[in-house]
Amino acid sequence: MFDRTADRTRNEFEALAVKHLDGLYAAALRLTKNQRDAEDLVQDTYLRAFRFFDRFERGTNIKAWLFKILTNTFINRYRRSVKERSLVDGPEQQAVQERVISREATDQAENPEQHFIDRLLSDDVLEALDAVPIDFRMAVILADLQDFSYREIADILDVPVGTVMSRLFRGRRLLQKSLAGYAVEAGVLPPGPTGERIDLEEYRRKRNSGA
Repeated sequence: MFDRTADRTRNEFEALAVKHLDGLYAAALRLTKNQRDAEDLVQDTYLRAFRFFDRFERGTNIKAWLFKILTNTFINRYRRSVKERSLVDGPEQQAVQERVISREATDQAENPEQHFIDRLLSDDVLEALDAVPIDFRMAVILADLQDFSYREIADILDVPVGTVMSRLFRGRRLLQKSLAGYAVEAGVLPPGPTGERIDLEEYRRKRNSGA
């Protein structure tokens, strides 16, 4: 009887949780910036989630619940022990780019910073994102790469909604500034005043044409 109950619990957990593996790994890689540490972080997240699965309220957002476990695990353990390492590149970065840059572009008029991020090339976004301070990076990952609402992010990070909005604003502005710098260095935009907005269509056209 016990074995059948355990099997049902395991099957239910796998049906609900395993489909979020790619998203959790992509977020973990952006947090740790190291493939091995990201794998360990995701493994610990799933072990903790299964251990406390009886506390999960059925019918609620299991993705948000899993990300709360992942971010808490990172903050409580990995953030103390894992040093910020060099950017993941080559095959490792190629393997996760499609998974990490998954959100459709938002309305430019309502959210110009997010529109800016979504329209740029993924390799530039990843490199710029890895350079953003961790608190801001975590908010950007949850909002712009994992599509959580402000309220969900506030619950995941255990901070007020106002703090989430402030971190997102600052994180997006840092990304915008960094990506503008890359465009100037690549010769697709002329040097200009700090904070000058990029002509995204011109940037993409020149990058894609190799001009």
